[in-house]
Amino acid sequence: MKYRLTVLLLFVSLLSQAADIIVEPGGSLHDALRQAREWRRTDDSRCIGGINIIVKPGRYYMSEPLFLRPEDSGTASSPLTIRGEEDAEAIICGDPRQQHTQLWPRKGMERMIGFDTEKRTITIPTPPKEILSSLTSYLPNSATPKLLEMVVHQRWAIAILRVKAITVHGDSTVVTFLEPESRLEFEHPWPQPVIGGEKGNSSFLLRTSEKSDGIEQLLVIDGASHVYVRNITFENTCWNRPLHRGHVTLQGGFPLVDAYKLKEHEGLPWDEGLENQAWIERPVSAVSVSHAKNVVFCDCTFRQLGCTALDFVDDTENCTVRSSTFDGIGGTAIMAGSFAESPREVHRPYTDLAKRCKGLRIHDNHISRVGQEDWGAVAIGCGYVCNAEIMYNTVTDCPYSGICVGWGWTPHDTGMGQNVIEGNRVSHYATCLYDAGGIYTLSNQPGSVIRDNIISQPSPAPYATNDRAFCIYLDARTDGYTVINNKTIDSDALPPGLGSIDDQQLRLIRRDEIGDNHPGASLVFQ
Repeated sequence: MKYRLTVLLLFVSLLSQAADIIVEPGGSLHDALRQAREWRRTDDSRCIGGINIIVKPGRYYMSEPLFLRPEDSGTASSPLTIRGEEDAEAIICGDPRQQHTQLWPRKGMERMIGFDTEKRTITIPTPPKEILSSLTSYLPNSATPKLLEMVVHQRWAIAILRVKAITVHGDSTVVTFLEPESRLEFEHPWPQPVIGGEKGNSSFLLRTSEKSDGIEQLLVIDGASHVYVRNITFENTCWNRPLHRGHVTLQGGFPLVDAYKLKEHEGLPWDEGLENQAWIERPVSAVSVSHAKNVVFCDCTFRQLGCTALDFVDDTENCTVRSSTFDGIGGTAIMAGSFAESPREVHRPYTDLAKRCKGLRIHDNHISRVGQEDWGAVAIGCGYVCNAEIMYNTVTDCPYSGICVGWGWTPHDTGMGQNVIEGNRVSHYATCLYDAGGIYTLSNQPGSVIRDNIISQPSPAPYATNDRAFCIYLDARTDGYTVINNKTIDSDALPPGLGSIDDQQLRLIRRDEIGDNHPGASLVFQ
């Protein structure tokens, strides 16, 4: 009997072993995926126990994204795994990011003189003669392969505006811009550059940008479930949007596609004081996941990516990002959930969106140097989500906020809730923009918790136009959170990611280090 049982277990073990498809440098990931798909389609016995696409060390240059569709789905007992080998890099990559050359000022930013919403102009100090003489060679009617851009500081966001013309008037110079960014920049009221603000006028810089486009996406998972991606590096993508349409944002790196201020009869049924209307689109991502369950990224590396690194776009459930590294990201490192993108107007309190991103787990990741292209991007940005866990991540070097959860600016119950932000370490945030938080929340999220996080003090952003930056920022109508046992450190000389810290240096975050903006009645502080 014992012998028969041993033989049976061995037989079952052999049946459950996954089949391997090996991809060597110079080989095709697309062909490997097609082979796995054919095995699934024909119910091949090699599917028993799962299929491994093993990517050997090397660089795999992509001219188009790798698409995973419903037909590529695995099952709980037979997943599809795409993995590199241990202690070696399998790199799925695209083009080097577009290059920028800052022309003026050479270092840092310069303060504006004027911002005219009627004439749609920005007035700046006249650049030095040697700089001024070179600017005209980058205007739209020139033959140069570069274009002239103005990057504008707007409290919690930036705008990237393609320059149309410059007109010198002695010590001041008037700048006009191309469409559509000119219209969006001057019609939408929030955020706009500040002139005569609390800490000085908004700032700007002039730079050139390459006009060439490059690949933006490397992997698109659309409808495929039970997919595991392990020990893969995603590297080098571009962000083409600013080259063609500029980049005017609402918040969190989301570009406006239309926006204006209500000039008559301000207010709407769900918000009496609402004065602005806005429609946004989602930033492009190097890796995206939609209409999928049980998709896992583990031990992966995301680096030198032009816009968002990894995005759980829509209709995802029980997905995981674990033990992965994000570094040198142009936009947001990890994005998830709906942000009420167009055709919806972004300020309405939607009740059908949070359930479209549930059970997301973001655990034990190291995220650094985000927002390299768009300073308004964040390390982890979750919109309408429920039952999300953001735990034990290290976040450092963020120009705006670190970990952000919630959307909608509403006290209404939209289905967001039961979100856990626990045990994270956040440092060196708000390095460029304010109205920021190491941990930042929006709207009503019943049953949620911010617990046992270590958050440094905000960085002294040199061009901020107000002082609104906090360890924890409970922004517009945040409610439903219990905030408990979060700690900070007073030292300005913090190691990246807070490194190793003597517990005696830490202290509980004071109430005045937790910003709030029309908070709800169900917030609990312990």
